[in-house]
Amino acid sequence: MDKIVSARIDEGVAQQIDWLARQLRTSKKDVLESAIRQYAEAVAARTQTDVFAQTEGAWKREESPHVTVERARQAFRASLERHQR
Repeated sequence: MDKIVSARIDEGVAQQIDWLARQLRTSKKDVLESAIRQYAEAVAARTQTDVFAQTEGAWKREESPHVTVERARQAFRASLERHQR
């Protein structure tokens, strides 16, 4: 599913997107998606991003699972009470 993204860009860049879309006989959407994918690949190659290293330990918490669950339940109950008033 596509998502709408809004951004203010330089007029010259907008003209370049239009020009590229016409030259490549494709949509502006395709030009932008391709450019972003290529840029992301270049950044990933340059920084050698390791997703597993970045997320390692994200599931580990200092508090016990019981405490985490209880805090979540309290927040849920508080939001229900706020909306019932």
